[in-house]
Amino acid sequence: MHGGTGPYFKVMTILFDIRPLTDEKYSGIGEYTFRLLTALLERDSENRYILFYNAFKDVSRRLPDFSKYQNVRVVRRRFPNKIFNYALLWFWGRPRFDKLVKEKVDIFFMPHINFAAVSKNVKSVVAIHDLSFLVNPEFFSWRKNAWHSFVNVKKLVKRFNRVVAVSKYTQQDLIEVCGAAPQKVTAIYSGLDESLRPINKDSDELRLVKEKYSLRKPFILFLATLEPRKNVEGLVKAFDILKSSGNFPDLELVLAGGRGWRAAPIFKAIKEAKFSSDIKVLNYIDSKDRAALYNLAAVFAYPSFYEGFGFPPLEAMACGTPVVAAANSSLPELLESDAVLVDAYNPSSIAEGLKEVLSDNALASELSARGLKKAAAFSWEKTAEQYLELFAKLVS
Repeated sequence: MHGGTGPYFKVMTILFDIRPLTDEKYSGIGEYTFRLLTALLERDSENRYILFYNAFKDVSRRLPDFSKYQNVRVVRRRFPNKIFNYALLWFWGRPRFDKLVKEKVDIFFMPHINFAAVSKNVKSVVAIHDLSFLVNPEFFSWRKNAWHSFVNVKKLVKRFNRVVAVSKYTQQDLIEVCGAAPQKVTAIYSGLDESLRPINKDSDELRLVKEKYSLRKPFILFLATLEPRKNVEGLVKAFDILKSSGNFPDLELVLAGGRGWRAAPIFKAIKEAKFSSDIKVLNYIDSKDRAALYNLAAVFAYPSFYEGFGFPPLEAMACGTPVVAAANSSLPELLESDAVLVDAYNPSSIAEGLKEVLSDNALASELSARGLKKAAAFSWEKTAEQYLELFAKLVS
């Protein structure tokens, strides 16, 4: 296995922050942490990995099993989280993580903004997924906004040796909004889960998911957290406009995803919609059903107001499903002309984009083929390789 070592690379000890893996259900950040770490460990048997987390209660059962990797050591510290984050790290800038693991560390990697401290001789790298909390604070609760102001991302990016942005759009945001030095910020695209692929239309897998969620009619799929930033209300309005044309009598709108902050207005909009009876809310979806759901959809809709990367439209593409998405933030960069891009702030524009795909089979087939090709370019193996190169350059 390749470990990023070579004529000018030395073997590294990488301290990897796995705090996002201690959650009961993985958020997007938890998923990113898990996929990236797995890809690194699968291809790198030469460098040494110390996986660090802090948890007062025993949450070890939530962690993946890393025992098959010979070059891995898992370290847990038992501070109560609030004391650890606020009293120690925020106020004192202690404890230093490399001192907690009691080993010489070359690289500290944090897969998401958080409280952290390491010794000056340790090279530090942080991944930043988007700056929506700075650009659109109205999309977040006061508690989340308070947490973000405590973490202080502008100070954080100055403190770390390198900042990884998940898209060129986020890279630009970091330079313009946070004042990050351009030479410190590197864009590394995320990968896609390999289980997301086209599934035979007659397969039992599709039939079972169809039955499980009572999906008997053609449908538009939205799959993400139901929260203001994702513009679900705009999609509901667009669905009403589309159905009012009378051209899609059997069409349903399927909203799949957990309830986020301020979900109440979204459910109110669903209840008050003219075609409310044709809208299905599936709540949190078992990850093993995602590929089948994407495959079953006639079109995937993603009219989000802001995305640092935007996994769902690329996941839909990986399953061969045509995509209609917002023409803002990172989405045009990632999807290019392989999706129908619409104005997220205009429900008529969203409805028009959906109508375009649903009423033109040739366009839907073309988008499906181009989307598959596009999604194939995003692999965790490639992401891991770019991270290893970045780490190696920092310590060489």
